[in-house]
Amino acid sequence: MTTSVDLPVIEAPAIPEIDAFLLCSTPQAWVDYALNHLDLVLIDHAQCEKKAAAAAMSLMHRHPDRFELLMKMSQLAREELLHFEQVVKLLLERSIPYQSLVPGRYAKKIRQYIRTSELGRFVDLLIVGAIIEARSCERFAALIPGLVAQGEMGLAKYYRSLIKSEARHFEDYLYLANLYTDKPITERVAALLETEKQLIESPDPVFRFHSGVPA
Repeated sequence: MTTSVDLPVIEAPAIPEIDAFLLCSTPQAWVDYALNHLDLVLIDHAQCEKKAAAAAMSLMHRHPDRFELLMKMSQLAREELLHFEQVVKLLLERSIPYQSLVPGRYAKKIRQYIRTSELGRFVDLLIVGAIIEARSCERFAALIPGLVAQGEMGLAKYYRSLIKSEARHFEDYLYLANLYTDKPITERVAALLETEKQLIESPDPVFRFHSGVPA
């Protein structure tokens, strides 16, 4: 008589703070395409981690007098570089060569709406950082059910482990944006999120981790 072995259940954790923040969920068409192109997902994921670390370091260099920012961005940069190393290791294990990909439109298009004044630009960069981290978190969660269904248990477990840190990064960026301005950031957050929503829900000719609907 054979007995069945219970496999570990891997589910995406609830992220209500992210769901309440973002104006839309990842379209199923993006999820379906991603699950069929995991090589591209992993390569661009690695690039995203490296860019996130670089963005944090850039803020530290530009604002050496802001103690709270230095502490939070230092921790964020270390974590993002660790994630970069982990994803590169996943690529190696899967015999997928790491390479530089042409960036998608996502971050560039959002940053086009950043204000030009010194303080406005600084605060908006922090808000954009929060938006990007929130979307990363949401996409990890969106991919997990499909990864489990495909038997990609290791990758599903890894992405689940990243959700907590990405959610914390999102909160840190928003905290700093509120900290360094006396004015409410609600309107700026809403405006930049609306741009982000349009990019996520519209057709996109280039597939990337933060791209829109695959065209």
